[in-house]
Amino acid sequence: MISTTRMNRVLEVDLENSVAWVEPGVINLDLSHHLLRYGLHFAPDPSSQQVCTIGGNVANNSGGPHCLAYGVTSAHIVAVEVVLSNGEVVMLGGLEAESAGYDLRGAFVGSEGMFGVATRVAVKLTRNPPSVRTLLLSFQDVESAAATVGAIIAAGLVPAAVEMMDKRCVEAVEDFVHAGYPRDAEAVLLVEVDGMAGGVEAQASMVEEIAISQHGSVRVAADEEERQLLWKGRKSAFGAIARIKPDYYLHDTVVPRSKLVEVLRAIYSIIDERDLIVLNVFHAGDGNLHPIIAYDSREPGMSEKVREAGHEIIEVSLRAGGVLSGEHGIGVEKRDFMPMMFSEHDLDQQARLRGAFDGLCMMNPGKVLPSPHSCSDIAKLSEAKGELWG
Repeated sequence: MISTTRMNRVLEVDLENSVAWVEPGVINLDLSHHLLRYGLHFAPDPSSQQVCTIGGNVANNSGGPHCLAYGVTSAHIVAVEVVLSNGEVVMLGGLEAESAGYDLRGAFVGSEGMFGVATRVAVKLTRNPPSVRTLLLSFQDVESAAATVGAIIAAGLVPAAVEMMDKRCVEAVEDFVHAGYPRDAEAVLLVEVDGMAGGVEAQASMVEEIAISQHGSVRVAADEEERQLLWKGRKSAFGAIARIKPDYYLHDTVVPRSKLVEVLRAIYSIIDERDLIVLNVFHAGDGNLHPIIAYDSREPGMSEKVREAGHEIIEVSLRAGGVLSGEHGIGVEKRDFMPMMFSEHDLDQQARLRGAFDGLCMMNPGKVLPSPHSCSDIAKLSEAKGELWG
């Protein structure tokens, strides 16, 4: 039976199957706190995990710093109970190792609310690693930091997380959190390795050697308190913006790691041309950029200038072989950029998939798919023909 409450309960922790059944309103971080007693956690950890919900994570297929090693939300959702637009309640996926038929669970995760309403979610539980090392690497130029990211991956290492911040972001975070980030660095990397103690020590040593070879400085968190403070700094980046300007605008395009420096330089140029302020903080390990444009919307014409810069950042990312979104979704904001990534045939097939879930065109209409592939456009055509979209 579907709850009529705020739907924010952890319904069951199934240790035998290593899953937890939760309602979609459960806060991401609250779930991992709930699981501490079992030595488990929910691996996807968006920087907004103190406020974002499991339902929101499912809708956008959210990632987070630790998605480099552990994967994004879709890798951690076992089953979803969904109410379709016609009122039917269906279960997508299941606890069995391999579900029969198409992976409808996989199709639903990341569908941004267009396929139905999630009412219960079975999430995969991950055991807390026995050993963790967190390293703060600082560099005198962005190129060296980006080269270090590539060298770490090329060495066969897959750290739990590789996060990057540029100088302006470091300064804002340090003013806000006082985490001990080096203000004189042009860029810093926060690298975390985890696993068995022996392997962790070996990996941490390799990361340190690579950083030094790229003329970087290395600091290893001495204890859990320092480690948590470093992560608090990284995850407070968006809050720190308020010390600079009252508003911010960002995108989350993904670009190949080999193009990081090229795209970052283009972003700085786009911002400088318009006399704006940008802070870069992002998941460097998988090339998921988060350029944050800080501004004051009360200034005449400023919002238009910021949006124009944001659109150009998207175009630069796509030309570099990137994609529109790593975890924040398409929604309305990036909907009209979809034809830059997908052909008419691609968009038509996406619209048909949506129609298979929501033949009544009721779920989050007008989002993701541009005209003439949007739900409302196709529904109007179907109505004119006396047909049901589907």
